[in-house]
Amino acid sequence: QVQLVESGGGLVQAGGSLRLSCAASGSIFNINAMGWYRQAPGKQRELVAAIISGGSTNYADSVKGRFTISRDNAKNTVYLQMNSLRPEDTAVYYCNLIITKVSGRRADYWGQGTQVTVSS
Repeated sequence: QVQLVESGGGLVQAGGSLRLSCAASGSIFNINAMGWYRQAPGKQRELVAAIISGGSTNYADSVKGRFTISRDNAKNTVYLQMNSLRPEDTAVYYCNLIITKVSGRRADYWGQGTQVTVSS
């Protein structure tokens, strides 16, 4: 069993910063990719940022230059540093994990979600 535990969400004023964390535990052989998605009320869930095993990153256009995704492989943890936050960043943020199990099969998992609210 693999579990993801998210933390770091909260309330912040526009222009402020937050750092989200997502720690993976369980039967993990290798992490292929980790990413952050978000979903605002009435909107589709969208990819915010992702990082693959080799370290390459990808960002949504709306967060480029403001958000940074990083990882600590020893802790199986991925972070999302969010700076210059805007009200439109308000959403529930979800951690996503794609792994290779010890069996050699791939699987994906989701965190429970953490609320980020940015006020004007």
